[in-house]
Amino acid sequence: MKVIVAKTAGFCFGVEKAVEKVYENVGKESLYTYGPIIHNEEVVKDLEKKGVQVINGIDEIDDITNGTVVIRSHGVSEDVYDKLKSKGLDIVDATCPFVQKIHRIVSKESMEGRTIVIIGNEGHPEVEGIKGWAHSDTYVIGNSEDAENLSLKQGEKVCIVSQTTFNFKKFKDLVEIIQKKGYDIKCLNTICNATEERQREAREIASKVDTMIVIGGKHSSNTQKLVEICKSECKDTYYIQTLGDLDLSMLGSGSSVGITAGASTPKKIIEEVHTNVRIKF
Repeated sequence: MKVIVAKTAGFCFGVEKAVEKVYENVGKESLYTYGPIIHNEEVVKDLEKKGVQVINGIDEIDDITNGTVVIRSHGVSEDVYDKLKSKGLDIVDATCPFVQKIHRIVSKESMEGRTIVIIGNEGHPEVEGIKGWAHSDTYVIGNSEDAENLSLKQGEKVCIVSQTTFNFKKFKDLVEIIQKKGYDIKCLNTICNATEERQREAREIASKVDTMIVIGGKHSSNTQKLVEICKSECKDTYYIQTLGDLDLSMLGSGSSVGITAGASTPKKIIEEVHTNVRIKF
């Protein structure tokens, strides 16, 4: 059996940087991350064993009297920074540079009077953080129904940005719907290059294999997008978190298997899955 592993599978630059920042600070008294550092339970559990605590919301900052807080790659809203500073906490900012760029765009464009439209998943931490930099009305569009229902004044000045890990094809489709509404639109594709490349490669591999395996955390938005893309090309696509979720019998008798992984998947897990698939066949 032929096994193809995506070259882009696993940690992206932003995630790798964020994880490294936490491990570099392990050993400090009272070390926290704002939210789980990445959407990968294995990494989060390992950090918990090393004494790293998770802050699950801005209100929990009130209970902290001292320590260091690592801001994860998803970024946070401006008021979270203000709250951390007001408490005198040390901040290690591991926000992905691509996300920081969106924060600057949203702050500038909203200050200049544009309504902000974010193409992304409502409730995702990155999207919540982006919303927190706007100084005007903000709307989140996640599907065609949301786009069709967007109702603003004719000629409204609008700035469209995207969650960095959104499906690129879907982004273009949703923008097309919004562009028909007659708004004064400034559209900025803020999907990161690594995401576009990962999605492109996943689609390419899935289109030519019998079975596709996508590895990633169950709460990982970018992994879910990969699953969606792979399923559109390969009906036998399986979504797993670790080797323990892999039932080798599901691979059937096909002649080829493709493997890709989300941006929060450690290299070790990808290698374990790859090795076991090769051993099986």
